[in-house]
Amino acid sequence: MKKILFIALGVLALAGIVAFMVYKAQSGYTKVLTGKSQRQDLATIISGTGQIKPKTYVNVGATSFGRITQLAVKEGEHVKKGQVLARIENVQPTANVEAQQAAISSSKTDVAAMAAAEKTAEANLEHAKADLEQKQLDWTRAKALYQQELISKQDFDSKKAAYDLAVATVNQSNAAIVQSRAQTESAKSKVTNSQATLRYNMDALNKTVSIAPYDAIVTNLPVREGETVVVGIQNAEGSTLMTLADMSVITAEVKVDETDIVNVQIGQPADITVDALPGRVFKGHVTLVGDQAILRSTGIATSQSTTGTEEAKDFKVVVTLDTPDDALRPGLSTTAKITTAHKPNVLTIPIQALTNHVPEKLDANGKALPEATPAPGAKPVPPVQGVFTVNNYGGKLRAVFVPVTTGITGATDIEVLSGIGEGQEIVTGPFKTLRALKGGALIKRDDAKPTPATPASGN
Repeated sequence: MKKILFIALGVLALAGIVAFMVYKAQSGYTKVLTGKSQRQDLATIISGTGQIKPKTYVNVGATSFGRITQLAVKEGEHVKKGQVLARIENVQPTANVEAQQAAISSSKTDVAAMAAAEKTAEANLEHAKADLEQKQLDWTRAKALYQQELISKQDFDSKKAAYDLAVATVNQSNAAIVQSRAQTESAKSKVTNSQATLRYNMDALNKTVSIAPYDAIVTNLPVREGETVVVGIQNAEGSTLMTLADMSVITAEVKVDETDIVNVQIGQPADITVDALPGRVFKGHVTLVGDQAILRSTGIATSQSTTGTEEAKDFKVVVTLDTPDDALRPGLSTTAKITTAHKPNVLTIPIQALTNHVPEKLDANGKALPEATPAPGAKPVPPVQGVFTVNNYGGKLRAVFVPVTTGITGATDIEVLSGIGEGQEIVTGPFKTLRALKGGALIKRDDAKPTPATPASGN
């Protein structure tokens, strides 16, 4: 029994010695998380939130005073170009049109009568001309006979009087034609004037019917059948019948933070998601980048604000969807993820591996050399951007700070332009350890898996 006890004590003592030696060996090491640089496609994406809006919409206003006798559409309904939207009482405009049509009909009858009178006058003129020709022949013969003293002075005078009467009759017929033509033109002018008045009355009648200017959806219908509408200022109460939105071109109007707007340009692709349609992604592209900053607290442009308070600002960005969808409605909340930069097959590292540090000088074994005493008045060496690489010195891992230059930034990774190569192992965390890490420090990989979070109790 004593022998077994001595053996057990010996095993415990040996285990204690081994544990002490392991602890002693590891006491100078820093546990770190590591990763490797790799090549991949990288994209810079910024987000903005806003709402779905049609590119074109119109407030259909009342163009005639009166009571609404028919509302042919409902809010949310799709309408086609030329479709009747609403009718307003039209008793008086209809009566005016009918009265004017009757007036035109009467005036046309007058024109026809004047034209007939003109034809009669022309016929009378032809008859007068023929009679004049006959009387002129008679007078010419009478002159010859009178000179030969073959007829009496009375017969000669009678022939001359007949000739003079025929000349006067021709002149009278010419005047009658001129008068008839003037009366015809006057009657035609009355018809033209009546037709102009008819067009005016027809326009007033047509304005009692509202027609859809294009294919659209009714997004707002503030009036009811039986209400009286007036012609007035746009958006004034009683002057707007409804709002139509042309959903053939749909946009997402979003707000982008001022720190990101400098990277947004027209034509950049974007993915649009709508809160009301989970799981669906709509493709689009940027078509407008606002140049006025919008105060986040009030939603008004800084140029219109009278306060001098410094606060966060946004800029308006409009993304036009490539393919419209009938499921989209104006006003739906949306998020736009805009790709401002994209590079294929670039060298990348995790963003959290980047740190700002003053590089140390190391000896051949990877140990940091003592820092030289700075000269009086010398400026301190500024930190530079870089990463800690994992290097093996005689079987021991040490962290070595390497400055790097970077390019575009993705969601979790950043492009490396110079400083390290592909497959280089680097320190990625933890954050507190990375901030305090020094060049040449002994490190070891922390392979322990994180403990899963315990679900919160429902009690």
